[in-house]
Amino acid sequence: MEEHANVPGYTYGSTAVAHCPVACDDFEMMKQSVLFSDEDVEYLHLSHDILKDEIEDILDVWYDFLGSQPQLVATFAGPDGEPIGEYLAAVRQRFGQWILDTARAEYDQRWLDYQQEIGLRHHRTKKNQTDGVSSTDIVPFRYLFLLIFPVTSTLKPFLARKGHSAEDVEKMHAAWVKSCLLQLTLWSYPYVKDGDF
Repeated sequence: MEEHANVPGYTYGSTAVAHCPVACDDFEMMKQSVLFSDEDVEYLHLSHDILKDEIEDILDVWYDFLGSQPQLVATFAGPDGEPIGEYLAAVRQRFGQWILDTARAEYDQRWLDYQQEIGLRHHRTKKNQTDGVSSTDIVPFRYLFLLIFPVTSTLKPFLARKGHSAEDVEKMHAAWVKSCLLQLTLWSYPYVKDGDF
């Protein structure tokens, strides 16, 4: 997958993205709370060179899982209850770009801002707007964190595909789990009552 190439609705770093309300200092404390270190950044970078050639295969696995879960497919459904194909396709492309963004591990203000944008797009604040669809108005919060396990567990075999040691694979996988925990926590901001985040 060529990074950023014609990904519909991908606005990372643009002025269309709102400022993240989580301060950099608070994010640093979040990283400390999940034991995320510079070594994890190094292992995410290592994973980038592996995963960049595996994006479509990874997405096939993730979309097969999503398609097997009616409660998840429902968040892509139109008023007739049927999944909106173009919506699924556009999100798939952004999901592929998300893999690359995660593996690049550039935790700057632009990255923080885009996490806020992703959270808003799952919440009723902005869901459906990016793709101009008429679907459910929210991805229920109860599914967000739960997806960390299927996403990261199915990613692990891909991390082992290029002959890295078992130790390196474990460290890449652990870095992915920590990064996903950080991201999903940031995505939850729109769902949390003011003052409680």
